[in-house]
Parts: sequence; C-alpha cells; structure tokens
Amino acid sequence: MRNYELIFWIISFMDILDRIREQVENNPVVIYMKGSPEMPQCGFSSRAAQALQACEVEFAYMNVLTDPEIFQNLPRYADWPTFPQIYVNGELLGGCDITLELYEKGELKPMLEQAFEKQKAAAEPKSENA
Repeated sequence: MRNYELIFWIISFMDILDRIREQVENNPVVIYMKGSPEMPQCGFSSRAAQALQACEVEFAYMNVLTDPEIFQNLPRYADWPTFPQIYVNGELLGGCDITLELYEKGELKPMLEQAFEKQKAAAEPKSENA
C-alpha cells in the first residue's frame, strides 16, 4: 500500500467512526441491525427489535445491510463482533441475548425510559441563578 493510499484509508476509517459516534451519541437508543424493525433480515435482529418495540419507547435504527462502511467498521467501534448492536445513552448495551434477558427481567423498559429522560434534561435550557 502506498503512503497516499494508507492516508486515504485512515481518513475514511476515521470519518466512519465519527459518523457512528455521532449516531450513538445523538440518539438515546439506537439499534444497528440487519434490516429494519418492520422488516428484519435476521432472527437476532428481529428479536432484539421486538424487545425494544415492546418497551413502547422510540428508538433509532440503522440497517447495516444498506451501509457497507458501517457493516464493516461498527464491530471495531465498541469491540463487539456481531449484529444487532444496541446502544443506550451512548454506551453499548449488547446484542440480542443481553437485550432479551433485560427485557424478560423487566429491566429494559426502565433503562430506555431513563435514557430519554436524560436526553430531555440535557436539552432543556439551564437557568442561571441571579
């Protein structure tokens, strides 16, 4: 690989990581999945999305099959090799098994609601004490 090719690769890699970071940090809950919640393309993605939907909380999603850069690089972002990947409050929650376990224990919905409350509180203007 020539130096300019390496530099281009590094810049492209950093751009995609910045894009992922922006998506993760700007959405209280986001799932990177194969397909969409309405039309999942894998059983694990389907079950994880169903658990999120059952919590009746809005969430963002990214179909990794339509974005090869995210598909290739997301596993490096949080050192998690498989899909789906669910992020809450900017942190990796995990994949399908962890999400389902939290849902079955009744812990997922309060966690997701808390993520939205945190985002809402952060968006409110802070009042100055005079």
